[in-house]
Amino acid sequence: MLDLVLSSIDRGVLTLTFNRPDRLNAWTDAMGRRYFDLLAEAEKDPEVRVIVVTGAGKGFCAGADFQTLNAIQDGSYAEEPDPRPHTFPTTVGKPVIAAVNGACAGLGMVHALVCDLVFTAAEAKWTTAFARRGLIAEYGLSWILPRLIGQGRAMDLLLSGRTFTGAEAAELGLAARSVPGENLLEEAAAYARELAVHSSPASMSVMKRQIWGDWNTTLESAETAARRLMADSFGRPDFAEGVASFLERREPRFPPL
Repeated sequence: MLDLVLSSIDRGVLTLTFNRPDRLNAWTDAMGRRYFDLLAEAEKDPEVRVIVVTGAGKGFCAGADFQTLNAIQDGSYAEEPDPRPHTFPTTVGKPVIAAVNGACAGLGMVHALVCDLVFTAAEAKWTTAFARRGLIAEYGLSWILPRLIGQGRAMDLLLSGRTFTGAEAAELGLAARSVPGENLLEEAAAYARELAVHSSPASMSVMKRQIWGDWNTTLESAETAARRLMADSFGRPDFAEGVASFLERREPRFPPL
């Protein structure tokens, strides 16, 4: 039986690969359940410090599988969806980096953007697609897109459903980096290893909660919370190790999360 999401770990970096290449890794409930299970396992695994998510073959994720959409349309859909929301990756206490290697459409675009950072192949094809299928901005994309790229650009991508390249995705601010496709995984993995070696797991976990959570609060509230979180950080071994490694001019030996 095909493993719907491949998993491999190297030097603290876990790579998860959507593995339905014949369908451009179109999303199914089974694939999503396996992906979320692996994320949950990674959060508990002290060996995992950073997670990279990509797709097998020519696609990252081409959106919801059309067999699923057809079943919903004709009333025959009988699957039990996973209770975890599609925003689940934002709750994982470790950095999740999307490496968008190819087609990134609809729900696939949602799953790229609920990662903490996005690297994309310059030639990858992106689209929201929803308006061209009679759908709406799904699973929080109407909240995420304006915050990343502004209301006007978000309206353009959602209302038109036009296809654009990974290079434009980076120009718009959807991706942190756009690189030639043949270099994508190498660059994403190299960046992930930098985080795994040099950045405190505890610091990254708290920062991730701050970034995703502070979009909903005021500057004053964020500053007040940050003072409390900073005081907490002074008591962690990560702080002592971060200072010691700097003074001793060596790589840090941060404890796992």
